[in-house]
Amino acid sequence: MKNFTPQEIVSELDKHIVGQDDAKKLVAIALRNRWRRKQLANDLQKEVMPKNILMIGSTGVGKTEIARRLAKLDNAPFVKVEATKFTEVGYVGRDVEQIIRDLVDIAIKTTKADLQKSVKAKAEKHAVDKVVKILTGSTASPETQQKFKEKVQSGELNNTEIEIKVKDKNTNNTLDIPGLPHSQIGIGMISLDNLLGKEKFKNKKVLLKDALDILIEEESEGLIDQDLLTSSAIYNVENHGIVFLDEIDKIASSYDRRGADVSREGVQRDLLPLVEGTIVNTKYGVVNTSHILFIASGAFHLSKPSDLLPELQGRFPTRVELHPLSKADFKKILTEPQANLILQYTAMLATEDVHLTFDMAAIDEIARLTEHFNHTIENIGARRLHTILEKLLEDINFNASKNTGKKIKITKKMVNNTVGYLEKDLDLSKFII
Repeated sequence: MKNFTPQEIVSELDKHIVGQDDAKKLVAIALRNRWRRKQLANDLQKEVMPKNILMIGSTGVGKTEIARRLAKLDNAPFVKVEATKFTEVGYVGRDVEQIIRDLVDIAIKTTKADLQKSVKAKAEKHAVDKVVKILTGSTASPETQQKFKEKVQSGELNNTEIEIKVKDKNTNNTLDIPGLPHSQIGIGMISLDNLLGKEKFKNKKVLLKDALDILIEEESEGLIDQDLLTSSAIYNVENHGIVFLDEIDKIASSYDRRGADVSREGVQRDLLPLVEGTIVNTKYGVVNTSHILFIASGAFHLSKPSDLLPELQGRFPTRVELHPLSKADFKKILTEPQANLILQYTAMLATEDVHLTFDMAAIDEIARLTEHFNHTIENIGARRLHTILEKLLEDINFNASKNTGKKIKITKKMVNNTVGYLEKDLDLSKFII
């Protein structure tokens, strides 16, 4: 856990997200409280529960991005789920405990990647030794082996084709049994070797440079302490995990019930233990959800937070409303974040030696049209910028390979000719923008 102050957290979020200062402040406090809790005595740590957050706002205003960037800042396991994807226990569909299992799977992958970095040097040495042995044979003299080792390490033999033995990943046909730790059942035809836990290998011809990558991956896996991997991943989930529950308003009791409805209230009741703190069985072991941070979000156009079950409402004591984005916000989104949209598009075209620039009048017009279409069609927030830019740059992107070395400047007139005309045709704009 990194020791960021709330002010530093907000400053980091500001590099990527425009506006929504109230929401940034609340998530910064939530992240700082995690650090504060770890400074307490163990007995008191167990009693301090996370102050879960309910974000209220339309799509595209930054709710998911704030949560995702917060998790990345803390290197925390993060999963985003839509509340509407789950069904009440007893119905066919996903049960809510799968959220935690998915979170653990993500933590296993990220923890594994971190541990692989710590054994990378040793894994590379073992991989090079294996390749040299394949090239020279086991009876070659130390001098010959050393010469080939130097050639392998220098990259001189990168495009040489060699045959290596790799693990046959298709032999482990297993299926997890939800709710039972460390339990799997086989599907299809299972060989005796699989039942005995033996790994099978197959020969594969690849370029030497690719062989090194494959062997380094296998060697690093063998060098990782699997018990440490599992325990570290579960610890990270329990103490740093963040679950983003999107569209929670759509399982509120008063939500418009036209169409399929599989007990919205039942899903809420199933979610309640997870948010309150319960034990979930996964194939890697049990997980206590008591200190996982839950961030829920919804537009609440057809319902209100008070339509949620009182018990669930009480588990989201921190609430914040995110504001609709204005023309000024859209201009900032286009130009201010570290990886802003203008930078992304210009960098992509620069890979084909096409030099794209935007004058300020064009940027201003794109922002104005974004606000206009959000108001007249449907408010999808900053996502409308992507739609407009894709339409604006469609021909330029398509013909980039023909325009190598050229400089192309986007002007207000070009914006109006490619996108602005749709402002006068509402029916057509609904299909295109």
